[in-house]
Parts: sequence; structure tokens; C-alpha cells
Amino acid sequence: MRLSFYGAIVTAAVTLGIMTLAPAPAGAQDQRKGYKAPTGPAPKMPDGKPDFSGVWQPPRMADVTQDTFCCKGVPQLPYTAYGKERWEAYDASKGDYAGSCLPFGLLRSVGGPHPVQVMQSAKYFAELWEQNTWFHVTPIGKPHSKDPSPTWFGESVARWEGDNLIIDTIAFNGKTRIDTIGHPHSDQLHTIEKLNRSSLGIIDYVITIDDPKVFTKPWDSVRKWFLHPDWEIMEYACEENNKDLQEGHIAPGINP
Repeated sequence: MRLSFYGAIVTAAVTLGIMTLAPAPAGAQDQRKGYKAPTGPAPKMPDGKPDFSGVWQPPRMADVTQDTFCCKGVPQLPYTAYGKERWEAYDASKGDYAGSCLPFGLLRSVGGPHPVQVMQSAKYFAELWEQNTWFHVTPIGKPHSKDPSPTWFGESVARWEGDNLIIDTIAFNGKTRIDTIGHPHSDQLHTIEKLNRSSLGIIDYVITIDDPKVFTKPWDSVRKWFLHPDWEIMEYACEENNKDLQEGHIAPGINP
């Protein structure tokens, strides 16, 4: 059983500053203290492809420019003039969208700190994020829609390149940030994720960020995910600070 703040019902009163100062999640702490992910060969699906199923701890990447115990940062992001202006104008002290219970989006979700359960079949790769009980389902072997509607997590499709699962995502709504510290992107964001289950307990993960409006060239963020076979995804809620409720657009329900 996992004992951490992951499963606590967290209100949106947790601001960006508080989240930055809060203790690191238990999984990351264990890894820094020498947590040993399970060893052995990566399991296979009936069709022979790697099986990514399990509960994983993606690394906490609050700032993608910084190196961590498991991951490689990009010290100098290749901003366009527009991207640099957006970054320099950002002031987290005025509020962070995640603190208002809005969806983290793909990039903030894969940056932790909460775990994710992967469920996989021959046709789908599903990520069940503990954070706010969000899910993201990616079809394998299908093309993108001709005119996808922009969303928080974007539209993802996957394909196999050998033992690597490649997830291609477009149609972001541009309302999120790359990380907790607030590095920007736009609605022109296009990401390519490469997942390789190099062993039973490790996923080698690389995400390529391509956003021609904000960056002059694509760049890679290199990370590792760690398997925790003794963990179960727990309930998580942030909706207590629902904006419509606070501003009187909807009536409050019964206090549980």
C-alpha cells in the first residue's frame, strides 16, 4: 500500500508556491534514497510487443531546464522572440491554472508528481492519471483526425517502431504550461513521446517538444519512469474550488 499525499483530496487552495515548497512525492523520495525498481526482462503482449501495463512513477519535472536524479534538463530553451516574451511576462504569483482545478494537460501530467496506471491492449494505450482522476486513451495504428478539436491533452495516436511505442500528439488548446514553473507553449504544440520498457521496472521516456510559435527548433526531454508494483491508484479530487461554484453560477450541493 502506498502511503503518501497522492490520494488525499486536495483543494485548489494549494497554490503554485505551496506546491513548489511541498515535500517531494513518496515515489521520488524513495528513488533518491536508493529505491530499486524491479529487475528482470520486460513483459510482452500476446502479439510480442512490449507490455507497459502497471503503476508507474513518472519523475517530478517542475522545471524542464534542470537536471534531476533520473532525468536530463535542457538548460537553454530555444525561444522565439514571442516565446521569450511569454516566458518573461509570466508571473506565477498571480495564480496558476492548476491551482484553479483546471486540467494539467499532457506536459504537466507527465512531469509528475503523481503516479499513472497504464492499461494496454493491441488497439489502445490508456493512461489513468491519479491527478484529478484524468485519463488519456491513445489508439494504436490509427491516423490523426482530419480536423481534431483542440483539448487540454491533445489528440494522440500511437505506432510501433520496433520495441518503441511512439505517441504523436497534436491539437492542444494552448491553455497549459510545460511545467510547474511555467515554461510556455502555444496551440501549435506538437509532441512525440517515445517509450521503451528497457527492463521490468524501467521505462526509458523521451518527449520531443515541437512548437514553432514558441521555439526555434524542436527539443527533447529525457526521463525515466519507475514501476511500483505494490502501489494502487488512489482517489484524487480538486473540484472543491470549482470556479462556477465560487462565483455563484451554480448552487452548492449537500456538504458530504
